Amino acid sequence: MAALDIELGLANDSDAHPLAEFSRDLIEAGLGWSYQPERIASLIDDPDVVTLVARERGVPVGFASMRFGDTRAHLMLLAVQPRHQRRGVGRMLVLWLLESARVAGITSVHVELRMANEPAFAFYQSVGFAETIRIHGYYRRRETARRMIRMLSVSVARG
Repeated sequence: MAALDIELGLANDSDAHPLAEFSRDLIEAGLGWSYQPERIASLIDDPDVVTLVARERGVPVGFASMRFGDTRAHLMLLAVQPRHQRRGVGRMLVLWLLESARVAGITSVHVELRMANEPAFAFYQSVGFAETIRIHGYYRRRETARRMIRMLSVSVARG
C-alpha cells in the first residue's frame, strides 16, 4: 500500500481514544501511559495545538500533535501503526506540520525522542532535524532523550 492511499485531516473528538492507544503502544511503551484519551482530547481541543491524523479508508493509522508558540513549535507526539511504517505516512504528517509552521511564521521546530530509538533518529534527520542536546532522565527519570531541532526559513517583510 502506498502513502497515496492515506488522507490527512485534523483530529476530532472521536479520535481521542484510538490516538491515545497509539501513544500508549507506540510512543510510551514501557514508560506508563500518560497520554490517555482525556489528555489527547484536550490536545485536540487546544487552539495552540494541531493534531493531524493519517487515515486509510477513514480509519486512523497514524497521527502527530504539534504545539505552536510565537516563534517555535514543539512536535510532541508522532506515531504510525507498524504495518504502515516505512511507507511515507510519518513523512507526510511531519512535512504537513512543518509547512504549516513555516506559513505561521515559526522559525524552529523541536522534538524529543528516546536515545535508543535509532529508526526515529534516522527519520528525523531525513526530514531536516539535527540533534542539539541529550537530556539524561528525560523519560520518567529512566531514559535519555535526544532533543532535535529543525530550522525553518521564514520570509521577512521588507518595507
